[in-house]
Amino acid sequence: MRNYLRFMGFTVLIALIGVGVWAFMVYCEGEVPGIVLNKDIKAIGQKTTFDVTFTDMKSGIRNASVEILQDGKKETLGSLTLSERGVDKETLAISVFPEVLKLHDGTATINVSVTDYSLRKNTRIATFEVVIDTIAPQISTLNSYTYINPGGSGVVVYTLSEDVVRSGVEVNNDFFPSYPVTTGGTPRRTSYFAVPIVDSAQENLKIHVLAEDSAGNSAFVPVSFRLKSKKVRADSMNISQSFLEMKMPEFQNQYKDLTGTGLVEAFSYVNTQIRSQDQSTIETICKNTSPEQLWEGTFLRMKNAAPMASFGDRRTYYYNGKEISKSVHMGVDLASTRGASVLASNAGTVAFTGRIGIYGNAVIIDHGMGIFSLYGHLSSINTKKDQAVKKGEEIGRTGMTGMAGGDHLHFSVLVGGKFVNPVEWWDPHWIQDNITKKLSGEG
Repeated sequence: MRNYLRFMGFTVLIALIGVGVWAFMVYCEGEVPGIVLNKDIKAIGQKTTFDVTFTDMKSGIRNASVEILQDGKKETLGSLTLSERGVDKETLAISVFPEVLKLHDGTATINVSVTDYSLRKNTRIATFEVVIDTIAPQISTLNSYTYINPGGSGVVVYTLSEDVVRSGVEVNNDFFPSYPVTTGGTPRRTSYFAVPIVDSAQENLKIHVLAEDSAGNSAFVPVSFRLKSKKVRADSMNISQSFLEMKMPEFQNQYKDLTGTGLVEAFSYVNTQIRSQDQSTIETICKNTSPEQLWEGTFLRMKNAAPMASFGDRRTYYYNGKEISKSVHMGVDLASTRGASVLASNAGTVAFTGRIGIYGNAVIIDHGMGIFSLYGHLSSINTKKDQAVKKGEEIGRTGMTGMAGGDHLHFSVLVGGKFVNPVEWWDPHWIQDNITKKLSGEG
């Protein structure tokens, strides 16, 4: 009996020790909570927002705070207190308005602290030195007036009062980044932009230069322009059975969504959905561009080639007298002899070679600063990606790959991934008046 009681006492003692160890580990744990900011904060602008996430995977978060200090004055930007233990993650959304807090431009300190529910009250403190900067960048445009065409191109040259993290031209909701240039010995920024062709009413077209500094301060300056009128050509195109039988099986084999579809249904899908996918593909390719101008002078037009379709043609397609699809032609179709030589329209670097949906075998050349040229429906490609090409260098041969009904070249020019009218870039007078003079400060 004595041995039994001794054993039970020992067992109880071990249990009590275990409970004590467990309680100590839970209530007296020594793990310090975590602090994570969702972005690097080095500058505070007129309005700066950021998130601070606090974590503690042991006892949970007890309280936390975010404060800003300047000239001995402290302001609380956000805080939280939890009434119960066990909450392992909380986020504070912080907004800083220097004017409201009466902070002046200059240095300041942000202190972030968090304490957990351990009996030790483990605490982590993080300190960040920041610069208060509430002055927006100043933009001075070099060009007084810009004449533009629907579906055309434009360029703006300007100077900035400070280094910025983002600047360029915004046309409605499309952003065209800027690139550094030097004119007259002065460093400036230039931005090429594309004018939409579908909605060309001047009152609906908003063009402005924007700049944003590291503190998030933004500045906007409207671009003065005059939008020329342009008559859009409408084409009615009858799709023959022979064309469908020649072209659609190729797309049906390539795209799973067309499996089991009829020829007319396949055509409508290709002309809308695949065309839209192609636009996204091309825009992605055009995001990677040289920051330097690689082209020089007038872009070359294919020699001895008859124009078969113009840029901006609005096409309505019919089959057996019934409308089956619509599209806008985003290039110029040029027909010469079968398998005619296709030359690089200007100097640049090959950004893409391969197949692109409706354009078939295609080559895309980067001419720098967001300017690209596209050559579609090729029968063969005689260049490769990343190869530097000279103006007039052969890059392929015409063909009828993709949605082409006959041998020809589909030629496009793009600015910032948006299709523009190639005819402008073939015109030496247009380039002189609208590009060269503006870059030199004369326009």
